[in-house]
Amino acid sequence: MLGWVGIGLTFVLVAVSLGAYAYYRRIEGGIDREVIDVGASRPPETGALNVLLVGSDSREGDNKKYGPHLKEIGERTDTIMLLHISPNRDKATMISFPRDSMVMIPECRSRTGAVLPGSLRQINAAFNEGGINCTIKTLESLTNIKINHFVKVDFTGFKGIIDAIGGIEICLPKAVNDPKSKLVLGPGKHVVNGEQALGYVRTRYALGDGSDLSRIQRQQVFLTKVLEAVTSGGLLTNPVKLNAFLEAAAAAVTVDSGLTLDRMLDIANSVKGLTAKELKGITVPTEPYPPDKNRVQFSEPAARDFFESVRNDVEVTATPTPGKAAAVKVENKQVRVQVLNGTGEQGKAVQVADQLAAQGFVITEVGNAAVTDTTVIRYAKKDTADGPGYADAVAARLSKEKKTPVAGKVRPVNTQPYTSQAGVKVPDGPIVQLVIGKDWPGVRVVSAIPDSLKDKVVDSTTNPCL
Repeated sequence: MLGWVGIGLTFVLVAVSLGAYAYYRRIEGGIDREVIDVGASRPPETGALNVLLVGSDSREGDNKKYGPHLKEIGERTDTIMLLHISPNRDKATMISFPRDSMVMIPECRSRTGAVLPGSLRQINAAFNEGGINCTIKTLESLTNIKINHFVKVDFTGFKGIIDAIGGIEICLPKAVNDPKSKLVLGPGKHVVNGEQALGYVRTRYALGDGSDLSRIQRQQVFLTKVLEAVTSGGLLTNPVKLNAFLEAAAAAVTVDSGLTLDRMLDIANSVKGLTAKELKGITVPTEPYPPDKNRVQFSEPAARDFFESVRNDVEVTATPTPGKAAAVKVENKQVRVQVLNGTGEQGKAVQVADQLAAQGFVITEVGNAAVTDTTVIRYAKKDTADGPGYADAVAARLSKEKKTPVAGKVRPVNTQPYTSQAGVKVPDGPIVQLVIGKDWPGVRVVSAIPDSLKDKVVDSTTNPCL
């Protein structure tokens, strides 16, 4: 939603040139902010954008109608999600952490500044006792993923955003009458307003199997529908609706002090190609927690492998639909590659060749080319029929923005055979030439997605009648 708030603001500022600065500052002034302060020891930056999303169940102010007797217990979170946007901004993954997960919470500062000793507790205790900073510190310690920003939304703010969008279509597999979440609807499809939408994402025992895991899946489906509504529902081209959305979003959220509107605009510009099709939801793999049947714990090594895949920017893919033919594509093992070093850095060609060979490409030669600033993937002009497809397979494995292959090869300064693939079957087909420039983005690392996650992927194709 951050990106779409920024995109919307960009549209408004362009469309309304007079008074745009005043409008910009008015929106800016409506956003509450907190400082991220978790100490200096943090995971490294990877180029990805990681935004923590938490739903606050505070009963203060307008939220007291959802349980005035809970007003004195402070602020807890039933929803903890990490939105991971890949370094080249072409994929987005929502990672949900079940609130019932038992985890090691590190030493934190409480909301009053007192020291909270590290211990094994339910994950949402980090937010309840130590606020957003303890939550960030806990998630970073569990995942080794650096969190760049956070967004907190309470009940009233959530409703305001949904109402400003104009409602969201949901689907119920059966009639629901849940006094706890205040949701009363019949079976089938409904366009729900803010109040009903809040009940839909909060209800637990009236739908699914009554578990938090079932509710999480429903929340992920709902967020894909929100993204569809924002990107394809005409919101960004309707100044009246857009203004209502921006004002509701600004009033609804608390964000970190680094998430200024300028930063939102930067994010918006980088993710403007994303649609609901690129958004996938995943729940961290869990298993029953033996001491308490009402709690879960992270399932190992599946959780550890998953966090590694996220750090390495690996796309999470759903299991193919039975009987549906997959799109034809060129596999790495079908592609022969000549790797040329145009950086002037000694040994670069062999280093890159080793990385590509590890991903299944067949390296024919390594060598040097004239020094160049720009990395280029080339195919022979005579191979215009299938050369682009083979070259695309190489382009897809490079980090950052995907490079478009070009026709026509360059003459190497020198070459030598690549001999580290003894016994590998050499395929037919064109030879792709990779010329490494000074802007070399690196090779994207591949890790396997745990089998335990394949039935938990939620995307725009998931059946909404959960």
